[in-house]
Amino acid sequence: MSERETSTPDPDYLGFIHNVNKSTGIDLSQYKEAQMKRRLTTLRQKNGFHTFADFFAAMMKDKDLFYEFLDRMTINVSEFWRNPNRWEVLRDTILPELTKSSRKLKLWSAACSTGEEPYTLAMILADKKLLAASSVLATDIDDGALAKAKQGMYLERSLKDVPKEVAERYFKPEGVMYKVDESLKPGIDFRKQNLLLDTFDTGFDLIICRNVMIYFTEEAKAKLYHKFSAALRPGGYLFVGSTEQIFTPSQYGFESTETFFYRKK
Repeated sequence: MSERETSTPDPDYLGFIHNVNKSTGIDLSQYKEAQMKRRLTTLRQKNGFHTFADFFAAMMKDKDLFYEFLDRMTINVSEFWRNPNRWEVLRDTILPELTKSSRKLKLWSAACSTGEEPYTLAMILADKKLLAASSVLATDIDDGALAKAKQGMYLERSLKDVPKEVAERYFKPEGVMYKVDESLKPGIDFRKQNLLLDTFDTGFDLIICRNVMIYFTEEAKAKLYHKFSAALRPGGYLFVGSTEQIFTPSQYGFESTETFFYRKK
């Protein structure tokens, strides 16, 4: 069944959505239903629960089960330098433009997952001697993902797109893992945040939100684009993922510049 097709409402799943929202502030109705329900049904059955009601009751008592739910819901799949040519545009075109007016930048990696994105940004800033003077906010809804980000330990496959000389500078092998250089960590402020529910800070020069919007409904996307626009300073940029092109950016106060970069007018 396609995402657009309608099906008979499932009271058990609707009750689960309501209870999760009431207890945690996470609104699952903002996500594409067929995709999310399929993912959570698999998780529920794997843990031996016949109904979403039983699954929710257990989740509220078992912290590990709740974190497993968050992991499944937020799809923490990320890599450093994902779509490398876009990061090169950020490094070579966008950052030089932003630093014309100020060397102290205010930057935000929204829905940062396990930290690959903000650390990629920090490496670029460090190489340009901008990290110490800049503030990098990195937020995610998932405590487990944020804990992994703060730890900074990654499998080799996460580094596959990192330029060789950059990897040698900023990663140290530790067994089967690679540890991000400690010099990058003070420059990043990791915080928990619900993008759909929480208010945002303002005055950002750059907001990066990539490969997350595809999981939201059109209504939720529109709401977020308006919130991102309000959070950016005039002339600031929104950097989105390769599957998340904004087709009518002007309705949010943006203009398209480089591919997948939108400047606030």
